[in-house]
Amino acid sequence: MSELILHHYPTSPFAEKARLLLGFKQLSWRSVSIPAVMPKPDLTALTGGYRKTPVLQVGADIYCDTALIARRLEAHKATPALYPEGEEFNVASFAQWADSVVFQHAVSLVFQPESIALRFARLSPEAVKGFLSDRAGLFSGGTASRLPLEQARHQWPTLMARLQQQLSRESGDFLFGEASIADFAMAHPLWFLRGTPVTAPLVDEHPAVVEWLNRVLGFGHGSHSELSGEEAIAIAREATPAALPDETFSDPNGFKAGQQVAIAATDYGVDPVQGELLFAGTEELILRREDERAGVVHVHFPRYGFRVEAC
Repeated sequence: MSELILHHYPTSPFAEKARLLLGFKQLSWRSVSIPAVMPKPDLTALTGGYRKTPVLQVGADIYCDTALIARRLEAHKATPALYPEGEEFNVASFAQWADSVVFQHAVSLVFQPESIALRFARLSPEAVKGFLSDRAGLFSGGTASRLPLEQARHQWPTLMARLQQQLSRESGDFLFGEASIADFAMAHPLWFLRGTPVTAPLVDEHPAVVEWLNRVLGFGHGSHSELSGEEAIAIAREATPAALPDETFSDPNGFKAGQQVAIAATDYGVDPVQGELLFAGTEELILRREDERAGVVHVHFPRYGFRVEAC
């Protein structure tokens, strides 16, 4: 079985989500450090242009977006379950809400001037300007927009009150009793907020939330070792993509297996990836593409939150 390889950088909130998922599953993995901003030549060789962080690589199979990475890890190791039996809809729907709505608020709050000044205190003004320019481009062209800071501040108490209400249920130490994908999706925006003294009180002034968050973060990151981008590309080049899922190809818009298409996120980071559409399932889309450095790779995307267009 091929090693799990995570392409990420330390301060990415969604990368922290993926690292915690690996810790929850008690998995060993290889760590490839990628730049926080474009260009990302080694990652692009594998993904074909998908720029969000993190990306999971398993041999010549490349998994984009933590929603799909979670399902791939569930397939890799079934227990402990990220989608507990009988709660699959609840935890997946909550996770989708947290990854979008709560994260949107966290981004607005973290990127307020006072927080930015502390978070990037060690960087040169040029580096800070480059980072902010990159993030402005990340949110260009998609359905997601930056929530005004005043509105994020205004709505944040409601989000925290709802979280505390869910945590007050006498059904266990986690959001839906036992730990699930819902906990990790909710945890990473709060972890992001705790990154500076400016935004940390938005979390830390809620003791029940802090106790729960510390339990989630306590799962750790599993066991990992470093790997270079070049080594990861060589692994992909020497591997053969896994067999396609045993599920009927289904696309209500008429796309066919073997068709040349472009797949892109709809919210932000909407850079399209072109290739041959191999599979369209209930949760997953798979493109075949060939790169001069990585060879033949299968790039996997969630169906939800991504669009397919003919080339």
